[in-house]
Amino acid sequence: MRLEHLPEPRLLFADGTHICPRRGIAEYGVFDLTQETRRDAVLVGGIGTANCIELLSKWIERCRGVIDAPADVKQENLRLPFCGFSAATGFGADIKFSSDLSRTLKNSELKEILAIKNRTERVQMAISYYYKHIKFLAQNRHVDVIVCVIPEPLFKVIATDERPGEETLEADEPRHEELNFRRALKAKSMPLGKPLQLVRQVSLDKTKTAGQQDDATKAWNFCTALYYKSGPTIPWKLEQDSSRASSCAVGISFYRSRDRQTLNTSLAQIFDELGNGLILRGTPVEFDKNDRVPHLSAQQAHDLLTAALNEYRVALRTFPARVVIHKSSNFNEEEIDGLETAARKMNIDAVDFVTIMDSKFRLFRDGNYPPYRGTFASFDDHRHLLYTRGSVWYYQTYPGLYIPQPIELRIVQSEESPAFIAKEILGLTKMNWNNTQFDGKYPVTLGCSRKVGEIMKYLTEADTPQIRYSYYM
Repeated sequence: MRLEHLPEPRLLFADGTHICPRRGIAEYGVFDLTQETRRDAVLVGGIGTANCIELLSKWIERCRGVIDAPADVKQENLRLPFCGFSAATGFGADIKFSSDLSRTLKNSELKEILAIKNRTERVQMAISYYYKHIKFLAQNRHVDVIVCVIPEPLFKVIATDERPGEETLEADEPRHEELNFRRALKAKSMPLGKPLQLVRQVSLDKTKTAGQQDDATKAWNFCTALYYKSGPTIPWKLEQDSSRASSCAVGISFYRSRDRQTLNTSLAQIFDELGNGLILRGTPVEFDKNDRVPHLSAQQAHDLLTAALNEYRVALRTFPARVVIHKSSNFNEEEIDGLETAARKMNIDAVDFVTIMDSKFRLFRDGNYPPYRGTFASFDDHRHLLYTRGSVWYYQTYPGLYIPQPIELRIVQSEESPAFIAKEILGLTKMNWNNTQFDGKYPVTLGCSRKVGEIMKYLTEADTPQIRYSYYM
């Protein structure tokens, strides 16, 4: 077994590069400050009870200025002070919220929802009330993104239990037909064209600190997500090697319908040069009950990649020289044939196929801490382990709650070296604009497509999915 450590990929900001999104924004500004057509104000709509709206207003006011890191912080790079969201700071834009941009959920409406005994009916009623206000704001106010604040009494009776432990590529499997408030509300509101940010009331209340992140960390994540969701904005993108030909990374994953009777395909494509993503919905796949691994037919694989590459061409007016395809299950010959045929028709020079899976292997290092993020172990030319979570040298700690699980890379076919493929995947773990802590577990190609599937399952065939990731995160 060969073992090496891959350096932390650098991110590109308006006026420099850094490995950390927070430090990069604070010191060099968000990437799209270089674009003259960017907007210099983010208009935020808000929905919640009167108390929730008051808390949201105070929180946004705090986010306009600097928020100090906790006084007793030991890892300074992990608990960085928030730089403030304003035209004069790293975001280079003002955040605007007022009573004109808010809608109040009446206490009587909240009581009506809480009084419903049946959970399904309770969640549906809550979705109905929030949707009513989302629709009004989307159609009658100039808003870029809408924040839905969930009062604690309501959160306790509509929240879906999250499976404890580290994130996995396998989606949670409810025993009954799923009805998830967040996913259903985002799907129902998608045609209105305004991304949503859901936040618990307790997260905005500075008197409630138990189980909460420190305020500076919350502000980094909240404001960066709002900035990205507010429009065609790009907080950062990966630093590219200009000597290499253009490449495009796509992720293919599968999701079950809410009644678990149908298996569908979702695809997330990353435009490296722009830092933008694109979401496409595939078709249902045949599922062999004797084989738990889902596969596309050759025609489905061909059609899916053809659609993705055509969207790429529309955006960049050219095709990439190389395509790397990430899939959360093994490729079969039919899939490879369909994908290669589509790529050849577009004159793509190189197509790499990489299966990315959770692994039960563990590595250990001396001391109490797990291996460093970036630890790369090769069993042979095709099978490898990559620690995308683990001790982070820059943070000087392991910032997770669980024993980190490496991901397994199965390189089916590639024109690039295994180390290059691994470095590329490590970089794509940092392209999640919903979290400014950079040690993401999965590359955005698969992490994104899984999140997309969670929302897609609530759309009907007649619905037209939004192509931007901000509607799914």
